[in-house]
Amino acid sequence: MNGHIEAFHRILEDECLARYEFMSYAEAYQVVTEFIRFYNERRIHSSICDLAPQEFYALQTERKFVIREVRV
Repeated sequence: MNGHIEAFHRILEDECLARYEFMSYAEAYQVVTEFIRFYNERRIHSSICDLAPQEFYALQTERKFVIREVRV
């Protein structure tokens, strides 16, 4: 689980925080909130078959998507 959190923090740093110079906490909060919304609703993730998390969740709740088991 820690690896997932660290990966998210790296993505947040690379794709959001490093691109802006914030003048206030409120400005930073707004940009990060927008990025998290984008990350959860529109950004595709290779770990869930190149779908956005919101799209993947909708398919899962409707039971229209089957996750393939992968042996490592």
